[in-house]
Amino acid sequence: MSIVFHHTPERARVWSEKFAQARPDIPFHVWPETGPKEDVRYLAAWKTPDDLATLFPNLEILFSLGAGIDQLNLANVPPGVKIIRMVESSLVEGMIEYVLWAVLSFHRDMFRYARQQREHVWDGSHNRPAKLYRVGLMGMGELGSPVLEKLVSFGYDCRGWSRSRREVPGVKSFAGAGELDAFLAETDILVCLVPLTDATRGILNSSLFEKLPKGACLINCGRGGHLVQEDLIPALDSGQLSQAVLDVAMPEPLPPEHPFWDHPRIFLTPHIASAAQSDTAAEAVLANLRRYEAGEPMSGVIDTGRGY
Repeated sequence: MSIVFHHTPERARVWSEKFAQARPDIPFHVWPETGPKEDVRYLAAWKTPDDLATLFPNLEILFSLGAGIDQLNLANVPPGVKIIRMVESSLVEGMIEYVLWAVLSFHRDMFRYARQQREHVWDGSHNRPAKLYRVGLMGMGELGSPVLEKLVSFGYDCRGWSRSRREVPGVKSFAGAGELDAFLAETDILVCLVPLTDATRGILNSSLFEKLPKGACLINCGRGGHLVQEDLIPALDSGQLSQAVLDVAMPEPLPPEHPFWDHPRIFLTPHIASAAQSDTAAEAVLANLRRYEAGEPMSGVIDTGRGY
């Protein structure tokens, strides 16, 4: 029984130390070194090698090194292999920090002031309290729910939408396609944190933008595939949206000639909202292995039928 780690050498060093300390009984291999392939029961990877069934015929668990699994080729994963997404504290903390920064920056007009600075304009505005801003978050899961809790603590008027009903204290909950329009109608700042699936690909489009109050702000921390890119600039130029904050794109990085780089109402960051720290990520996988060996439910198990 062994594990193969498929990521950068820097991360591999941390993981190797953690496993040596906590589970010296599990041989730890760093790709492309695998040890005897028939002994490999666990694979931790951002992207998987080709032909997993042949490569590791006895594979039992694939641990994704990201919060999502859209980067994985699921067709390459043999039936019966459990897929586990990364659930650990630094991912949550990073997302809370990023979304709070983006919401506060829109609330306090920081994006407008940055444009004014470039134009040498000194023009302040009266501050409005957080309670007057309706923040709507799509995706009330392992990341979205803690983000909503933090926004509530800052006084924002929060609502959340997800495929199935979720409850977060102080948050108005919406669920399913039938309640999406009502959710959008009362959302001034829209945060996208839904998983990228066939059902959510392209969900951020002109039709959705038209259902938001005029002048709304879009914050996309999900995946670039959620956004129909050609619909964003017309929505911004018409005033239907007044600001977009994009931490993700399609492709990444965007080509130098892409219009998003220079649009005055688009703020781009290079997919840095949240990332697993090597030490806590390794500890999360070790904890899941203990649960698995004890016959207990693991955290972050993916329902491959739903894609999350």
